[in-house]
Amino acid sequence: MSKGSSSTSTDSFGKAPCDRESFRISWTDSYTGEVVAAGIITANMEGLYQGWFRIQLGSLDQWIDLIPQPRHFGGRQWYFECPMTRRRCSVLWRPPGAKRFCSRQAWTRQAAYASQFLDADNRAHRGKAKIKARLIGDCDHDEWDLPPKPKWMRWWTYNRLVEKFDSYEEVLDRGIAELMAKLLGKKI
Repeated sequence: MSKGSSSTSTDSFGKAPCDRESFRISWTDSYTGEVVAAGIITANMEGLYQGWFRIQLGSLDQWIDLIPQPRHFGGRQWYFECPMTRRRCSVLWRPPGAKRFCSRQAWTRQAAYASQFLDADNRAHRGKAKIKARLIGDCDHDEWDLPPKPKWMRWWTYNRLVEKFDSYEEVLDRGIAELMAKLLGKKI
């Protein structure tokens, strides 16, 4: 699989009575357009105290318990029950090479957000790039270090992003100063 990001598309596969529904899903590599995986997801949320969620993906056929929690203004919110930890969770992960889906806590260091694997300098570079991508719009990407405020964005939001961008700049400037001091053999 290439380094391009992947996206998920769903189309209705059929509807069973009550709250049981099936969806055919596919993950497509947005860089190559190639279908990475395809499968069927089925869920049953008929019960007041429990439901189930079934994932059929290639050779994987996994059933996961669902747990409802009452909401303050009525109704219920459904959560997955992690098959390993039995904890309630909103998201299930399946790292490359894993045989089943589980909560992030079950995978410890195998499943984490990208920023958790980066050092301070790389987090700052990534943060600056995300802010620039959010603001760039139709502007030339190479022309701007920090693009101007888009017409649709509120000034308060833009100023907050500028402050965050500047804080990332300070982290990078500190890193350069530390590197120069190390190369020159001086303490900061």
